[in-house]
Amino acid sequence: MIKITVEKFAKMYVENNPGEKFNEIKSNLKTALSRKKAGAVCGDCGQPIWAAGSAIVGFDGCFTCITGESDHSEDYEVSE
Repeated sequence: MIKITVEKFAKMYVENNPGEKFNEIKSNLKTALSRKKAGAVCGDCGQPIWAAGSAIVGFDGCFTCITGESDHSEDYEVSE
């Protein structure tokens, strides 16, 4: 995964999804990142959550369960 700050990811996400609100996305990302750091796991398979994806879809899931893909080498994950 490619590490990206919450701020940069939120900005990029809102630019690509104009109907979304920057502050709401940023808050969701921070909350998901906190849950990940606290040990949250995917509700389907038990793997650590993908904070960026979980913030967008609204539930704790890992990359594979959210996207259906296994290669996450070119996808983003938020960090501080």
